[in-house]
Amino acid sequence: MHKQLLRTKSILIHSDSGLKKCLTAFDLALLGIGCAIGTGIFVLTGIAAATESGPAVVLSFVFAGIASAFAALSYSELAASVGGSGSAYGYSYVAFGEFIAWVMGWILLLEYGVGAAAVANGWSGYFINTLTNFNLHLPEALTKAPMVGGLINLPAFAIIWALTILLIIGVKESARFNNIIVIIKLSTIAIFITLASAHIHPENWHPFMPYGWFSTLENGKNVGVLAGASLVFFAYFGFDAVSTAAEESKNPQRDLPIGLLASLAFCTIVYIIVSGLLTGIVPYTALNVSSPVAFALSEIGYTWASTLVATGVLAGLITVLLVLLYGLTRILFAMSRDGLISPVFSQVNPDRQTPTKVILMCGLIVSIIAGFIPLGELAETVNIGTLASFVMVCVGVIVLRIRQPELKRPFKNPWNPLIPVLGILSCSALMTFLPAITWFRFGIWILVGVIVYFVYSIHHSKLKS
Repeated sequence: MHKQLLRTKSILIHSDSGLKKCLTAFDLALLGIGCAIGTGIFVLTGIAAATESGPAVVLSFVFAGIASAFAALSYSELAASVGGSGSAYGYSYVAFGEFIAWVMGWILLLEYGVGAAAVANGWSGYFINTLTNFNLHLPEALTKAPMVGGLINLPAFAIIWALTILLIIGVKESARFNNIIVIIKLSTIAIFITLASAHIHPENWHPFMPYGWFSTLENGKNVGVLAGASLVFFAYFGFDAVSTAAEESKNPQRDLPIGLLASLAFCTIVYIIVSGLLTGIVPYTALNVSSPVAFALSEIGYTWASTLVATGVLAGLITVLLVLLYGLTRILFAMSRDGLISPVFSQVNPDRQTPTKVILMCGLIVSIIAGFIPLGELAETVNIGTLASFVMVCVGVIVLRIRQPELKRPFKNPWNPLIPVLGILSCSALMTFLPAITWFRFGIWILVGVIVYFVYSIHHSKLKS
């Protein structure tokens, strides 16, 4: 049965999709960096330090990075051997069958869709801060979601539509834009590191672990290094977007593992350095703001640098948004091609070689979420979806090693099954530190997905035809 499923899925994946094969290993690595270095480091670093980890947010990034490394190795094996634009959805299809694949795809829609909305919220915070530095002020009602006293977060709403248009133009053009902005973003980080290194006050690192490893406050909030790791894990979910580009890469079996592992390793080093400097130049208790990097530079007297960094961060967060929206559209494209959602979403514009209709739909839905729901409510919801997808990918490596031992694997995990088992354990552990309300929302989302599957997807599946 599973051999037949593998053959059927292979036909669906490797038949001419109409997508343009134009991405190199370098493009893929910058795609991962472009997505991963964003809200997690420029926004959530300060929030995690102030409210959950203190200066030990550095350790939170280390623990989250280790868990992500196990998942990245598993992703690399499946990306090289199975491929497809659906990322963990496609891998689950081959390893577990259609129903589990649908649930996985449904989780990925949460991860990428809500993730893009969360990043748009972070981008909006920096945009408003930059305008303020130039003595320009938007009406408060147009900068906040209704839940926090406004009408709409207009900057977040608008940036989603700007990038939606760019994605419609073409993937190579989008990748070229991403590469340029990543260079700007890394230059911004270099400026911050250079300036911050000269203003470190070691006393700001004491106490290093004010909340310990893990504890629960009287109000039910989880704090500590491990709770912080479950929050800053948001910074790592971007690298798996590389795997959604399989059908548009020139040599996916070689280039996907390179892009995945290179982007993760580079980003982890940057996260540790920046979070350490950030808590070293200002007290961690002051970092619970929407733009902590720019705020910290202002506090040490570099107002000009604060504006420069904020501008660079604006550009950097745009690449995160671009990659998330790209990944979301390609996952929906893969699910539509398999018949699990409307075939409209797998139609490719022959002139631009992009799935225009699904891009427009994603732009509409994500812009509404970004404009009307605040950042805090979004980030933790994204994390649980990301962790769940990482767990399933690790399980998928073990299952396919057993069920499909003859499957060609250009990249194989070392020390199998130790690496995927460690990925399962570490990512599952981080999930336990998330708040109960996040689990509740996640459960409701899964329930809705199951209903959709039995009402529509199971009756239109191409596997059944």
